[in-house]
Amino acid sequence: MSAGPFAPVGSWLPGVSAPAFTAAELLAAAPRVREQAHVVRGEPLGALGVGFEGEVVWNGRSNGRTSYPLVATLPAIFPEWLGDRSFCEIHGTRFPYLTGAMANGIATPALVIAVGKAGMMGFFGAAGLAPARVEQALAEIEAALGTRHAWGSNLIHSPNEPDLEDAIVDLYLRRGVTRVDASAYMNLTPSVVRYAASGLQSDASGRVRRKNRVLAKISRPEVARRFLQPAPADLLDALVSSGRLRAEEARLATRVPLAEDVTVESDSGGHTDNRPLGALLPTIASLREECALRNGYADPIRVGAAGGLGTPASVASAFALGAAYVMTGTINQASVESGLSDDGKRMLAEAGIADVIMAPAADMFELGVKVQVLRRGTMFAVRAARLYELYVAHASWAEVPQPAREKTEKEILRASFDQVWDDTRRFFEERDPREVARAERDPRHKMALVFRWYLGKSSKWSIAGEPERRVDYQIWCGPAMGAFNEWAKGSFLAEPARRGVVQIALNLLEGAAVVTRSQQLRAAGVAIPSQAFAYAPRPLA
Repeated sequence: MSAGPFAPVGSWLPGVSAPAFTAAELLAAAPRVREQAHVVRGEPLGALGVGFEGEVVWNGRSNGRTSYPLVATLPAIFPEWLGDRSFCEIHGTRFPYLTGAMANGIATPALVIAVGKAGMMGFFGAAGLAPARVEQALAEIEAALGTRHAWGSNLIHSPNEPDLEDAIVDLYLRRGVTRVDASAYMNLTPSVVRYAASGLQSDASGRVRRKNRVLAKISRPEVARRFLQPAPADLLDALVSSGRLRAEEARLATRVPLAEDVTVESDSGGHTDNRPLGALLPTIASLREECALRNGYADPIRVGAAGGLGTPASVASAFALGAAYVMTGTINQASVESGLSDDGKRMLAEAGIADVIMAPAADMFELGVKVQVLRRGTMFAVRAARLYELYVAHASWAEVPQPAREKTEKEILRASFDQVWDDTRRFFEERDPREVARAERDPRHKMALVFRWYLGKSSKWSIAGEPERRVDYQIWCGPAMGAFNEWAKGSFLAEPARRGVVQIALNLLEGAAVVTRSQQLRAAGVAIPSQAFAYAPRPLA
């Protein structure tokens, strides 16, 4: 037998079935991921194939039984094992799989409950909702999942409404919400630091123990670094001085990173920098190692992946890059449990990978921040961009040329500027009266609030399914939706009515395991057909 990379290490004796060598046999073998696979060579010096069960003989003695030279043995692969086991152990999940906190309640309590009961972790979409509405949702989730299953809620950076961000943290601390998906942060705020540091304790060995866990969603190294470092001393000191944090909690916070789970968000729906995961995740992983080494942390920091994950191959690639866990978002908006209207779900189900576009964000309109949304079937992005152009070019509504004002009121607002301002003023008189006072002093800010009315309402129209406003639907969407639709074509997941969020998750994980095994076989020298990488959706228990 010749030496080389595929030289035999022993012999394999078949059991009830012979090894797979032909393309058809190898295609049938690839999905058998829960079994140990033996890479064997046909005789004499034939191609490499795959055998299951049977017996491995290391001394070469087959006692007269048919045997094959053994090249390698691959362990069984379970979807549960694709990520970092410490993630599942720390959070108490079965699978390294999360569902993101789609804002305005699109990630509903029903969605969070479904994935929680399936051994995954879901986050409620609290962004954009009043604290009373969030509390109502938390009560529903708590009643169904309690502490037996892992779950959390969103904490979004709110530079225009810091009091609201703080009120949400108050709510989470009061109700004992122990996990948050911290998203859209550009800088750390007292609110997110207070949440992370509250409840810190040291055990008998001196190790810091957390009560609350921040899963920070980031897309830039400079922002990731802030979460990978201990909380800044000035913010901790201010929180202690104001009585919102105990001195001992602040002291312990200097010994641990603000977040032990960092979710790398690549080209996603909603807030995104459109970065490719293959470039971004290794960069953040390297930064993680740098920060851990410099600070001498006792516990590991896990880096997860989000954005662009809509097929088994993309999920497998995220794990291959070293992701501790994966988080899906856009594709769950089209699920049965999503809070999006049926009309909106049908629009998503028709999207291709190029049917997305960037548009001004309602929550950070004045800063020029953009979100990725569905382009197909809606004029929202074009109209929102037009509003931002008017805001940048003019200091007040009165300065906008009359033809442009009339067109904006007729085609976009569908009401007069003053009528929309009356509605906007009433909203902020309840939510934050300071915004009204500022608008009365600053005509440009008044114009911004009116334009934000359209951006905010457009999301609610898509949730409610307002037929007369269909052309104005704002539906957050990344290219993963189009990839998912292409993958699901012709399968039971093609119909929105059958897209249960758990079925989506199980199929992605099962498929990722099959893709991973197929790649292992290919790396072991087996001529695995390309079709083995094309896992088709099927109903899974």
